[in-house]
Parts: sequence; C-alpha cells; structure tokens
Amino acid sequence: MNVLELDKPHEECGVAGIWGGDHTDAAKLLYYALIALQHRGQESAGIVTCDRKGPLGNICMHKGMGLVSEVFAADRLQELRGNIGIGHVRYSTTGASCEANAQPVFLNYLKGTLALAHNGNITNVDAIRDGLQEKGASFSGTTDSEVIAYRIALERLQTPSIEAAVMKTAAELKGGYALLVLSPQKLVGVRDPLGLKPLCLGQTEDGWILASESAAITAVGGTFVRDIEPGETITISAEGLHSDYRLRQEKRAHCVFEYIYFARLDSRIDGIPVYDARIRGGRALARRYPVEADVVTGVPESGLTAAVGYAEEAGIPYRPAFYKNSYVGRTFIKPSQEERASAVHMKLSLLDSVVKGKRVVLIDDSIVRGTTIANLIKMMRKAGALEIHVRISSPPFLYPCYYGTDVPDNSSLIANAMSTEEIRKSIGADSLEYMHLEDLDEMTEGLPLCKACFDNKYPV
Repeated sequence: MNVLELDKPHEECGVAGIWGGDHTDAAKLLYYALIALQHRGQESAGIVTCDRKGPLGNICMHKGMGLVSEVFAADRLQELRGNIGIGHVRYSTTGASCEANAQPVFLNYLKGTLALAHNGNITNVDAIRDGLQEKGASFSGTTDSEVIAYRIALERLQTPSIEAAVMKTAAELKGGYALLVLSPQKLVGVRDPLGLKPLCLGQTEDGWILASESAAITAVGGTFVRDIEPGETITISAEGLHSDYRLRQEKRAHCVFEYIYFARLDSRIDGIPVYDARIRGGRALARRYPVEADVVTGVPESGLTAAVGYAEEAGIPYRPAFYKNSYVGRTFIKPSQEERASAVHMKLSLLDSVVKGKRVVLIDDSIVRGTTIANLIKMMRKAGALEIHVRISSPPFLYPCYYGTDVPDNSSLIANAMSTEEIRKSIGADSLEYMHLEDLDEMTEGLPLCKACFDNKYPV
C-alpha cells in the first residue's frame, strides 16, 4: 500500500476465474486479469489451476505475499498447468495479513477437491463457524473465505453437485460477497442477493471469464457479456453456462464506493461506466458548491475525473497540478507523522506554476483521517496558491462498513469527531464541502445503493 492510500478506504479483494478450451493457458490469462484487478488488493495474490482430466483433475496452486508481478515470476506461471482456474488479489479486512490467509483457499475432502476465491465480508460468519463445529467438523480456519470453503465441502457430501453445495451455503450467508468456486470439472460464481459486491461475465477466444470488474475481461482480450445479477449462481462446465436465480430477492444495495473510488476508471459495473459516474459526481459538486476560482485540479488518481466534471460544469479551466511518480515502490506505514509526510512528497510532486498566484479548487474522492490532503494543501500553499477550496466527491464518512470495505471504526473517522468547519481548519483549506447524499443517486443514475458508511442505514 502506498502512502497516498493510507488515508483512503480499501476494497477487500478482487477475483477472477477462467474456463477455457483444451489449449487455454489459464494461469497466463489469470495473471493478466489479476494485474488489471491489482488496485483492489496489494497484500497477496494467488492462482489455482486444473486441467479437467479425470474426476479429480490435476490441481496446481501458488500464492504469496506481494503484488501479482512479485508473486508470479515467469517460471512460476509455467508450473501452473491447466485450462481452468481461479485467481485472487487480497487486501485484508478480516484475518491477519500473512501468507497463510492468502487466497484462493484449497481443500481436499471426501468427494474430491475445491478451491475458493472470495471478495467481501460475511456478517454472520461466527454463526456459520459454530455450526461447522457443532456438526463435528475439524476446522481451524480464521477467515471468512475458509469458513465458506469448509461449509461448501460439508454440503457437497450431501448434495448431488458442487453448484448445489455452493447455493445451499450461499443461502446461509449474510453480508456482501462475490464467490468463485473451482472444482475439477466446473467453475461456479455467485453474487450476493443485494449486489453489494460486483461480478461480471466475459467471453474469451475459446471460453469464459468471471471477474470482479470488466477491466479484467478487457485485459485478457475478452468481450464483456453482462454483469452477474444479484443473487445469481452461474455454473460453467463442459455442458455450457447455467444460471440459477433462487437466491435472488427484490431488494438491492450496490456499494456506492465502486463508483466513487474502488473500481478502475475503464470498468463498467451494473450497466454504469465508472468514468461517467465520476464525471457526473464532479458536475453535481460544482452545481451545489460553486466558488470563484482560477483553476480546478484533482488528487491522483481517483479525484482526477471528478475534477474534470467539476471544471466542465463550473466553466473553470482544469489543470493537473500533481505529478505522480509511478516508479516509487510501495511505501508501508511509517512510524511517525514526519516520515509519512516525507513519503507523500516522494510519491507526488507539485507543478508549482499551475497553482502559483491562483485560486484553486482541489477535488478528492474522500477524507478518512485527513492527513494526506492536509499535506497536499501545505505543498500548494508553499508553492504560492492564493486560495484552496476543497470539494469532496463523497459525503462525510461517519460509520464503519461491515461488508468488505476497510472503513475504520468511528474513532478513526475525522468527520465523526469534527464538524465540517473544524475539518476545514484542520486541513488548512479556505473552504470545504462534501457531496450531498441525494447527489449520489444522480451520479449512479438511480441505481439502488448501499450508503451505510454515510447514513447508518445498513441493508443487512
């Protein structure tokens, strides 16, 4: 995690699955897909592949700590043989950040083998774990993903197929999740009934891909087909595609932060291009909170598009004011505030001429603790900015998330402890305004949203 991300919410992880023809190199395609999903988790990565030969197949697996490119050297990918597989990138919100908790989870059980990759958070996981123990299961797993995998394996002993076991298990889960389950002959995907976590389907040259975002489909040269519907279980096998909608319900609650921050700019989620949503968010900010200024700029990366939207609506020139050094390695949490501030300067440098002598509108997607934006404002003041008006393309964070987004508890949320005016003074801005809750609906064209971290209305 780089230092700019320390003051941001984090997605838990990203998943991808490949079902290919006889000559498909699943590991290679999964590598490219996971690179495209790297923004969703940078702590660990893993791939499991299988060749579909025989009832048990030939299973290969590798996972480790670090970025996808660090975990999978070329020789390691060559060892992962098979034409079907699943992959995962992780940012931990439950369970320690260690190799033992890297995914996919792989199990040998009485009826065979299965591997599972999971994005999200299960709010009733303790009850499911207790149920496993009551049934005499020998189980020592600590993460949601391990609990789900063991529950599926237990159900598989009593059900006719892996997809039936997945569905029966998913029916017990509460929270947000996108699951991919690999058996030697099938790839199964399931999306939570509320649609909190994204999952989509694409077609490759000789098969299919399931992934957290459409950008991963594009990365492997595939064609986006559609989003997996909330509550849908999709099974891909030699017989083709089969969908089951018995888990579907009327209520929907899509995570708003996919559109504000998490998803890649070139992804499309539930029919909405992420780029367009962020442009609309910036425009809404400009209409609600206009200010006399000379230039509009944004905090890289996810604040930039909203800044373009703000500038277009306000009729103020947009200029990039920060240069992001892409060659600085990941900067982990520093032991002191002084070192964190220094790391910000290493990662971002200011283009002084853009802000010198100017009244600046600075757009960012969120404020969690306030440390990063305060440092950026100091840089701009030092460069000679006359005024700095901060506009945030999300409402204030007031409540934690329980569905797989790492929003800290209330004690770490600056908006929970301070008023907007107090935050303005704390970060050193001339003015500060946040997105209105109602404008989120405009940003996502009326899509039913989960806004619990802003309004305390939890859908589960």
